[in-house]
Amino acid sequence: MHERGASVRELIAENEALRRQLASLIDQAESNHAIMMRHQAFDLEIVGAASFQELVGTIFRLLPVVSRLDAVTLSLVDTGADIYTVMLKLGVDFEVLPDLLFHESPEELGYDLASGQAPAPRLCPFDARAQRHLFPYPPPGLASVALVPLLRNKRLIGSLNLGSRDPGRFTPVLGTDLVQHMGSIIAICLENVISNEMLKYIGLTDALTGVYNRRYMDRRLVEEIARAQRQAYRISCMYIDVDHFKQVNDTYGHLAGDDVLREVAARIKAELRMSDALGRFGGEEFVALLIDADIGSASLVAQRIRASVADEPVLLPDGQALSVSVSIGVATLDDFERDHAIEGVAQQLVMLADQALYQAKQNGRNQVVASP
Repeated sequence: MHERGASVRELIAENEALRRQLASLIDQAESNHAIMMRHQAFDLEIVGAASFQELVGTIFRLLPVVSRLDAVTLSLVDTGADIYTVMLKLGVDFEVLPDLLFHESPEELGYDLASGQAPAPRLCPFDARAQRHLFPYPPPGLASVALVPLLRNKRLIGSLNLGSRDPGRFTPVLGTDLVQHMGSIIAICLENVISNEMLKYIGLTDALTGVYNRRYMDRRLVEEIARAQRQAYRISCMYIDVDHFKQVNDTYGHLAGDDVLREVAARIKAELRMSDALGRFGGEEFVALLIDADIGSASLVAQRIRASVADEPVLLPDGQALSVSVSIGVATLDDFERDHAIEGVAQQLVMLADQALYQAKQNGRNQVVASP
């Protein structure tokens, strides 16, 4: 009787253990399902991103929440700073993306590329010294990291860098299927959106000089005026015209004229900041948009541009040296009625600069005139 009672108690204990194990498995399955659903939603969000800033911003906004991470950075291989330059010109605000990192070469990311094999994710303890190029601003207590290569056609385009304060979150013994899937989706999205942004940029630039075309400048001017309204800073516009350009074409030919336009555009760009914008409005006319610049500072920049063109002849491929000059009109938008249509304000600013340019030509060319 005693043995039968002991046997029953053992069965009850075994059943209780099985119930607890089953409950644990159900909890784990529900947790895994919830994780899977969050990641599916994340995949849909990034696949639907229409621009570079939207994609990168979505990754930084959602991934720490979806994967319960304490740090997320994104490294991109950007040889020659082509991606950074184009995105900046398209209006990407890198100040709000401090965890977006650019690297000159794939080797800087620290993966083993010598073997010729596609690098695999690395799950390891956080090493502040060895990994500072991937986590320049690590949160206190960061303990383990997953470094996920972003690959397209066996080419390393970047690295997705994930960090946790839990030392057991990322260890070499864990599987990498989930982070590899995540890296694959992000790599595809990055390649697509960067390609689309590059095509957009090409469509907004002048094929001869490489500066923006008028369509882009018209759009950019409206955007910058709206931003200036919100942030209360001044915008200046320079209207620049190559003096006696018809004589260059008539005397030396249109190919020489093209060389002059390319060189003048390069000299103008050299005097502008990265935040400024330069566009060719047609023929020998250029318009430069100076952000957060009053009439005095814009006039100084205009004088530098005038001098840089006039003081050094343009050398043609056949060795001829052409003396070239430009006339420049400057106007500044420093205060305007907030209920005015922005498009009308933009047209008014360009018109004032154009009128100042006309005055510069009337005064004898090769000079700067600022609109009163």
